[in-house]
Amino acid sequence: MSRLKLRIKQSNVATLIDGYLEEAAKEEGVSVYEIEDMAVDDYGLVDGQREYELDGYKAQLLIVGVGKTETRWFKPDGTPQKSVPAVVKEKHAARLKKIKETAKQVEVTLATQRDRLDRMMKVDRVMEWSSFRRLYFEHGLMSWLVRRLIWNLESAEGTRPLLFLDGQWVDGTGASVVVTEPVRVSLWHPVQSKAEEVKAWRELFLDRELVQPFKQAFREVYLLTDAEVTTRTYSNRMAAHILRQHQFNSLAKARGWKYALRGAFDNGSDYGFASIELPEYQLRAEYWISEVNAENAYNDSGMWLYVATDQVRFLSVQPVEVVELATVPAVLFSEIMRDVDLFVGVASVGNDPTWSDSGGLPAYRDYWQSYSFGELTEVAKTRKQILERLLPRLKIAPVAEIRDKFLIVKGKIRIYKIHLGSTNILMEPNDQYLCIVPARGQAETYPLFLPFEGDSGLSVILSKAMMLAEDDKIKDETITRQLR
Repeated sequence: MSRLKLRIKQSNVATLIDGYLEEAAKEEGVSVYEIEDMAVDDYGLVDGQREYELDGYKAQLLIVGVGKTETRWFKPDGTPQKSVPAVVKEKHAARLKKIKETAKQVEVTLATQRDRLDRMMKVDRVMEWSSFRRLYFEHGLMSWLVRRLIWNLESAEGTRPLLFLDGQWVDGTGASVVVTEPVRVSLWHPVQSKAEEVKAWRELFLDRELVQPFKQAFREVYLLTDAEVTTRTYSNRMAAHILRQHQFNSLAKARGWKYALRGAFDNGSDYGFASIELPEYQLRAEYWISEVNAENAYNDSGMWLYVATDQVRFLSVQPVEVVELATVPAVLFSEIMRDVDLFVGVASVGNDPTWSDSGGLPAYRDYWQSYSFGELTEVAKTRKQILERLLPRLKIAPVAEIRDKFLIVKGKIRIYKIHLGSTNILMEPNDQYLCIVPARGQAETYPLFLPFEGDSGLSVILSKAMMLAEDDKIKDETITRQLR
């Protein structure tokens, strides 16, 4: 049930599974988190790999990334073999099939467990060292993930954020730290540390070219603003955006939020909201939205295509009442605002390079323009910091620079300004808009070191920059017409 829960998208089914897990946890006298810990299969892996012997040949299954494995073959004398040996295909077809099935299961489990660890950043969960060591640190599959993350280790010497690197614990400077008899352990969050310490961790991952399974060292931090102190019980930081409703719905559910699609048959422009239950804090967070009621702005099922965003607020569970933002734990506030920033950053119509040209909603063209080339979000600010370090290593470095909100690229025909948030492009000297739609899969396959898994926006920016640096070689007429 625990494994199934991570793949379920329907909120009513997920709620049903949560109920069963809570019952099982109560019967076993453990928490739901511990039930989920125990449910993770190691698939016979040791330190992220497993070996098979077939007729003298050796197959080595190993994890190479989140959701990625490789199976390497070796001849009886130990030398590598490029493909599956013919004798194995002929005599051990069933075992070969099983190896491939195991590889696929490992890939799926890696992705789901990465997401589970990512969601733990909201919870601020503290584990006993003995349980952590058995179920995470020495687990054949989980160890591959957790040994790439920073952990708060509590011992007699105090609590310190440390990373297990090259067989030893190190701090943000890379210095070895001896930890005697750890007692408790929890995931480190950058909001818990001073800016200098966060910067040191980021430098370590960049200098050593270490890749984390999700954003941790480079995680965006959202602190309470003066405006939010003034409004006290709600935040307007992510208000007044226009989102594609169906994409927003998918993102919300993927991050553990509940949301019901709104249709033209609902009650006028009444507000709805996406919400997430936070039982560890006895709180619930809500992100308010309303439909964008415009002509033909709904699909064949009567569902609105777009929604407008409003306030974020937190409510206590018992009794149900709005709480002041200043009383919300810093880690939780930062994580909820990060989720909401993700919803806006991905689902906003301002990210769609074709939205304005294809008609969009005439009344909201100013919004598209202001978002497409406006101030950078926290995600985009982090992207800028990483790009400042990576740019000197790239072949476009002689013709590219970062200036304010843009990556500037000097092509042979024009000069281009790629926005670091929306990835949309303006051309100098007259700031003419250039519409380029990335090819499917392009963002995921760009060969570039990043200190964490998955920033497709950065890959899109660099793909566009590489192409525009050699704009005289572009053959696509939909682009060359715009350049002329």
